[in-house]
Amino acid sequence: YTRGKDQQRATTTIEQDASRHYDALNLFRDFWQACEMEDGVYIGRKWEDLDIDILVKIFQSFDIFELISGIAQVCSTWRLACCDPLLWKTLDLSKLKSNFIKIPLEPYVYVDGRSDKTLTRVLKIGLNLSRGNILTLIFHFNLYVSDDQLTYTAERCPRLKRLVMPAWNRIKKTGICRAIRLWEDLESLTMPSIANPPYLMEEIAKNCKNFAELKIMGPCDIFFASTLATFLPNLKVLSLRCSMLLKDALIIILDGLQHLQVLNISHCLLIEILPPPAPKKILKELDESILERASRLREFLTCMDDSCIMCQRTRTDEGLMRWYKYEDGLWKADEVQSLAL
Repeated sequence: YTRGKDQQRATTTIEQDASRHYDALNLFRDFWQACEMEDGVYIGRKWEDLDIDILVKIFQSFDIFELISGIAQVCSTWRLACCDPLLWKTLDLSKLKSNFIKIPLEPYVYVDGRSDKTLTRVLKIGLNLSRGNILTLIFHFNLYVSDDQLTYTAERCPRLKRLVMPAWNRIKKTGICRAIRLWEDLESLTMPSIANPPYLMEEIAKNCKNFAELKIMGPCDIFFASTLATFLPNLKVLSLRCSMLLKDALIIILDGLQHLQVLNISHCLLIEILPPPAPKKILKELDESILERASRLREFLTCMDDSCIMCQRTRTDEGLMRWYKYEDGLWKADEVQSLAL
């Protein structure tokens, strides 16, 4: 119920923002139409006569929801401006959340039908206007994209270089693999931790020759680390922040990813698995074996401070962050600048 209210508030805010921009644009349009002076006499001007470069400059201040609110329907000139590649380098849907409830069986979430229709509508209008020029695609942490929606998007974003999609509950193996095959230019991916990573990493290795950056939002175990070392040995940037990380997995990453330049394990819950019957041990600091291996990196970003709020939150959440409990948009943060939103 609370998430439903949050969705309604988010939708209302989006609609209000779009309405304010659209009203301002209408006022500007009416002013342009009515108020040009020539030889001391006001003459009418048609708003479609406004220079397209000026329109594009104005539209650059709009977000996706404002661009699809109907301004492209004003006239052919405005539609042409709405399709300018400068407006579509990034499709940012980080304000749009699914209205969902958790369920005990796969896909573990049920998304309200109206919520799905809203996302489909946004994608159809936005991708139509973008004309294949989107380079960066950002989905909210709680925006649960379906296989059909992902395929529709992938087919219309052939030049995609960066994908931020932290929620994969409704996406099947065939769906994400089909998308990866279409994204040959993909360089950066933000994704959740998944139970069976080899199929995905192998697909990326086969199809995305310039792939260089990966952010995992979830626990990193030995299997995941070994998969990275096997299929993505040329990875340059890796962020595992705010997650549970096994010490042995960290060693595999440092030993196996020889081309790695930047590694972010800030606020991680670092666990050492000891021989039975000893319990798991939470490490408070990095030992010399880790520091020596990491010394070759250009950047090794760490934070294991008991006084750090984010470190405290990771411990409280046992290495699987419940982002909905915290400040809105906190999930977007990253100490690696190229991965932050």
